[in-house]
This record gives sequence, structure tokens and C-alpha cells, in this order.
Amino acid sequence: MYEFIDRLITIALPRVRDFRGLSVKSFDGNGNYALGIKEHIIFPEINYDKVESIRGMDVIICTTANTDDEAKALLRELNFPFRN
Repeated sequence: MYEFIDRLITIALPRVRDFRGLSVKSFDGNGNYALGIKEHIIFPEINYDKVESIRGMDVIICTTANTDDEAKALLRELNFPFRN
């Protein structure tokens, strides 16, 4: 899981066109975070030539935090690129 999160924030998200950071409004009130990805081809493991159609995906980060502020602090420590 940590490897996926690391690859997501250091490799995949910077490949998103016009990426300006993650929204802080995507917390659910219980310390969990959700984000949607429009194109799965942002991951370098995906061979673009073998893709029949571009698909999106949702990523849900479930934490043990009790509040959104605690979860936000945790994800900031993991270098999540939140917008200001």
C-alpha cells in the first residue's frame, strides 16, 4: 500500500495534465480521503499501446484518524500535494 501511495504522489499525479494539487475538500468527515483519476494511463506500468480504452478510477485512502484535520496532517507527512 505504501508503495502504491508513493508511486501515486511522486510519479503518477505529476503526469496529470494541468495538475495543481489535490483538493482538501475530498475528506469524508471521518478521516478518510477520496480522489478520482480520469485516465489510468498516468501510471508508467500501463503500456499505452495495449490499452483499448482509457478508463478512470477512484482511490480511497482509509486512515485511522478520527477527524479530517488529523488525516490531513497524516497525508501531508506522506507528502500529499494538497492545494492551499
